[in-house]
Amino acid sequence: MSLHLFKVLFVSLFFTGCVVKSPSNPEDEMRQLAALLQALGEHVSKEESMQLSKDIFYQTQILTKAFDRTSPPLWHNFLVNTGLREKGLCYHWADALYLYLSKKNYTSFEFHLVGADIGNYFLEHNALVVVSKGGKIEEGVIVDPWRNATEVYFSKVKEDSAYLWKHRVDRGCR
Repeated sequence: MSLHLFKVLFVSLFFTGCVVKSPSNPEDEMRQLAALLQALGEHVSKEESMQLSKDIFYQTQILTKAFDRTSPPLWHNFLVNTGLREKGLCYHWADALYLYLSKKNYTSFEFHLVGADIGNYFLEHNALVVVSKGGKIEEGVIVDPWRNATEVYFSKVKEDSAYLWKHRVDRGCR
C-alpha cells in the first residue's frame, strides 16, 4: 500500500467516526427554540416565535437535502473542499438561512450573520443570529445547523462557549 493511499484512508476513517447521541424530538426542540426567541423581547409574540422556529427547522431540512449533507460536518467540509459536494460549508448554511428568513417579513425579529475566528482557514466558523427588532447581537440567539451535523444547534449568544462571535456586516447583512 502506498503512503499516499494510506494517508487518504486514515483521513477518511478519522473524519467518518460517529458520535453516539440519543435521538432528539424535533417538536420539543422547536418549542425550546421558540421559547428562546420569545424571550428576546416583551413585544415578541408566542405565535411568531413558534412560526420562526418552524421555519428554521423546515429550511434546515430543505438545505440538508439540497447540500446532500453527510456527517460529521468536517467530513462534509472535506467533500466540499475536494469538489465532491457543491455546498455545505458553515457559511453556506448561514447565508441560506439568512436569505430565506429575511424574506419572511417577521415583525418582531432581525437576522444577522456572525463569524468566529474570521480569517483563520481551519477555525473560522459562521452562523446566524436572531435578535428582536433593534436588539443587540450579544443578546440574540445563535442558530447553527452546521455544527451538530443533522440537528440545529441553538443557544443564547452569551451562553455559546464554543465561539466568540463577531457581526459580519462585510457579508451583506444589515
